[in-house]
Amino acid sequence: MNAQLKFLQQWSARHAAWLNGLAAPMLVITVLSMMVLPLPPWLLDTFFTLNIALALVVMMVSAYMRRPLDFSVFPTVLLLTTLLRLSLNVASTRVVLLEGHTGPGAAGAVIEAFGHFLIGGNFAVGFIVFAILVVINFVVITKGSERIAEVSARFTLDAMPGKQMAIDADLGAGLIDEKEAKRRRLEVGEEAEFFGSMDGASKFVRGDAIAGIIILFINIIGGLIIGMVQHGLGAGEAADSYILLAVGDALVAQIPSLLISVAAAMVVSRVGKDADLGGQIVGQMFLSSKVVGITAAVLFMLGIVPGMPHAVFLSFALIFGGIAWWRFKEESMPAPVADEAPAANDGEATWDDLQPVDLLGLELGYRLIAMVDKTRQGDLLTRIKGVRKKFAQEVGFLPPAVHVRDNLELRPSAYRITLRGVVVGEGEVFPGMFLAIDPGGIGTPLIGTPTTDPAFGLPAHWIEDKQRENAQMAGFTVVDSETVLATHLSHLMQVQAARLLSRTETQDLVEHVTRLAPKLIEEVVPKMISIATFQKVLQLLLEESVHVRDIRTIIEAIAEHATVTTDPVELARRVRMALAPAIVQQIYGPVKELEVIAIEPGLERLLMQALSGAAGGALDPGVAEMLSKSATDIANKQEEKGVPACLLVPDAIRNAMARLLRRAAPRLQVLAHSEIPETHLIRIGPILGELAA
Repeated sequence: MNAQLKFLQQWSARHAAWLNGLAAPMLVITVLSMMVLPLPPWLLDTFFTLNIALALVVMMVSAYMRRPLDFSVFPTVLLLTTLLRLSLNVASTRVVLLEGHTGPGAAGAVIEAFGHFLIGGNFAVGFIVFAILVVINFVVITKGSERIAEVSARFTLDAMPGKQMAIDADLGAGLIDEKEAKRRRLEVGEEAEFFGSMDGASKFVRGDAIAGIIILFINIIGGLIIGMVQHGLGAGEAADSYILLAVGDALVAQIPSLLISVAAAMVVSRVGKDADLGGQIVGQMFLSSKVVGITAAVLFMLGIVPGMPHAVFLSFALIFGGIAWWRFKEESMPAPVADEAPAANDGEATWDDLQPVDLLGLELGYRLIAMVDKTRQGDLLTRIKGVRKKFAQEVGFLPPAVHVRDNLELRPSAYRITLRGVVVGEGEVFPGMFLAIDPGGIGTPLIGTPTTDPAFGLPAHWIEDKQRENAQMAGFTVVDSETVLATHLSHLMQVQAARLLSRTETQDLVEHVTRLAPKLIEEVVPKMISIATFQKVLQLLLEESVHVRDIRTIIEAIAEHATVTTDPVELARRVRMALAPAIVQQIYGPVKELEVIAIEPGLERLLMQALSGAAGGALDPGVAEMLSKSATDIANKQEEKGVPACLLVPDAIRNAMARLLRRAAPRLQVLAHSEIPETHLIRIGPILGELAA
């Protein structure tokens, strides 16, 4: 029984999808058939009713949608509904001209109802009503929506590059993942396509209004000629029959056209996506008790003026006064009070007064507090969560939580990032403004405050929101204040990764690996090396920007060499050899030919004599200064060429050279000969020592 039910469900789902796919083609074929095939009056009534129902559905969907892309099929719906109305006009015109002499019911009950009940059987009144509806539709609604669609399409297309760069910036800062970035890029493209389609589709509504006027005059003139010439009716009798039918037909088509025009205007004029149209109107127009109260007072004064309709004005004054009183009561309600704090002690010092130092902290000036307040639409805490997630995925361990607090000693818009209580970075951001970062080579001037990007030191400007689109189109990377702060935090976490790996994080990492590969970690930690030695090995790797994400390879390399030595420095060197392919790919990317910086042979022999040995040796201060300066110059030139700055040295002096050059050229990577994979080729670039000579 269950198998049969499952089969029926699958069969119905497949056929439902098949029928849904046929809906649009069958509708188009039906509409086109109505233009050439004669339809009986009862079928005309059916299609006229369907036309009105579809127009109502379209308008309701437009009113309840939250953003234009929720109704992305609207341009196509606009085409199909316009085509349906025009085909009905053609079919009804055929019936009116052929059977109009028989009386007002010749074209069906719907047209007759519109001709008699809505306009009282007076074709002059119907003609005037139709003219007013056309003016409202054609001159007011259609003209306005067409202009909005045109401007929206132009600005959406102009802003696309800037939006794409902002998505890339959020992705690079770790605020979003690749899946979210792909979704946002798709949304930006769909938004541009939608407004571009709406710009063209609005011409359907405009053309439909013009066609309605022309068809009305054709029906009137043709009906009078046919009635008087072919059927021998008098002028008055022909006018009563044909003009009444023509006006009723025009009204039947014009009312759905007006509904569709209103729907199109609501779609293109939507701003915001937090609520539907009704919720936005009620929430924004009746939010303030002062606004509603003043309105009630004005209505009351108008209501007591002699000669005015007192009942109507005073009734609405009472209604608006009640709304104002209700809003005032809500605004006057006190905020919920937190539980009272426990009574203070008698002033005696306790251990509770000793607060531990935050491993990673973020201090904010008082103007930046709103950035972490969700009730004021602050999303900095969400950005920080994204930064920690991206760090864990790239570096290989979960960093400590960021303790965010206010600091009244800072400037109002300043912030400070601390690591173990020590300031490692600080800057200033301005909520509501945007940072336009010059990626290099952009000469376009901007109206704003010059500054530098706090994370990477690039030239930038703080600009207003109105300058945002101009900056994006000029090629600047434009980010908001939360992104600036989150990017700075992410960069410092990458730089200080070794200090972030405390004993707690190391223990958590061991427990995580234990769940994935229990036998592997149990054999090494703590049987072969202690947790402290394991932490030191990882820190030595992180100090030189080597990610510990491949924890299996690290543990396997330690297990292989821990029987020979437990020195963390030596173990870190052996682990680097095991991670050589990953290290090279992290520096160069997926290339097979590596351009490296080499050392002049004479200088290399001098360094081998001075630095090799168990204690690492010592180097003459003058030679050390010359090396640091030369390495900095070469590294800068390599980066200007777009080539990674990587120095290749003998294995014996790699650790000493890395320590020597780390402070002078932090972005210079030092590789040993044994750390170059066999699958890669080496191309010697600049020579360290020749520039110094």
